[in-house]
Amino acid sequence: MSNRSAQNEGTREVRDAHRFDVSRLDGWLRQNIEGYEGPLQVEQFKGGQSNPTYKLVTPGRRYVLRRKPPGKLLPGAHAVDREYRVIEALGRKQFPVPKTFGLCLDEEVIGTIFYVMEMVEGRIFWEPTFPEVGLSERPAYFDAMNATIAALHAVDPGPAGLGDYGRPGNYFERQIGRWSKQYLGDEEAGRIPAMDRLVEWLPQSIPADDGEARAIHGDFRCDNMVFHASEPRILAVLDWELSTLGHPLADFSYHAMMYRLPASYFSGLAGLDLVALNIPSEADYIAAYCRRTGRENIPDFDFYMAFNMFRLAAILHGIKGRLARGTAASDHAGKMVESLDALADLAWQQAARAGAV
Repeated sequence: MSNRSAQNEGTREVRDAHRFDVSRLDGWLRQNIEGYEGPLQVEQFKGGQSNPTYKLVTPGRRYVLRRKPPGKLLPGAHAVDREYRVIEALGRKQFPVPKTFGLCLDEEVIGTIFYVMEMVEGRIFWEPTFPEVGLSERPAYFDAMNATIAALHAVDPGPAGLGDYGRPGNYFERQIGRWSKQYLGDEEAGRIPAMDRLVEWLPQSIPADDGEARAIHGDFRCDNMVFHASEPRILAVLDWELSTLGHPLADFSYHAMMYRLPASYFSGLAGLDLVALNIPSEADYIAAYCRRTGRENIPDFDFYMAFNMFRLAAILHGIKGRLARGTAASDHAGKMVESLDALADLAWQQAARAGAV
């Protein structure tokens, strides 16, 4: 088992900071979820940096609960009601997401708002090398990820009921502004020179075509997917906290960022022998997405990489701030933020490839 698997896989006792009155939750479940029958046992998943996630075990079935964390939070963050909305909408379009059972906006039940969905049984791969899969099978797993994100970007937000899920157009401008503001405003996490340079360079370098709008996941990685137990097939895409209406190329390039993140941190693919691992090259992976979405190519790919690494660094910066405030949701949050400075420097390297000086 890899280090990331050991850190994230399975459940543990509920952390003291995330405990709640199980009897009150049991009462809500009995009133709001058809077919629910206790007794109820609650465990906390090890993974999840932002929104605490729990396994609800009953004699008849298992559920998953996602909640807004307790404590002081940044405005607009941890909107689990938005997660619930997009999962429910995409499920109606036969996109692979868990079935939803209920959303609770009453903070009196467990202390914060939450939602309940099915627990999808299958495999989660924590490393993009798919070490648990045989060499001959690996291309099929990459193709499944590629096809799934292309299918997401094919969903028309309007008919799906997501036409107002975010503001269409000017996605990069708004996102750069949002994450810059969050980075600059989190004084407890400190400042990073490369991030300061990116805050200045990115808004001046946005490609002209910033008008496309689709429902995007925002954190599309192999460890946010449940694969079939024995087939290269995705049963459910998880963790929609960062979803919104946005530019599909921002979403795809974030997913493809695995090719440029070193294997030494974030479990990337950069520096590995992809031919020996039988993993498609970055160029082939991009070409497959373009074929599926009717594009000839993706200009400005280096800008998209710089933007996404900046965004990911800003997310880690936020986790660093939550650590300082004592509200981080995962035991290994501290380990993740150790790579923050290196990620910021790598983001600036992508900007240099895109022409920054």
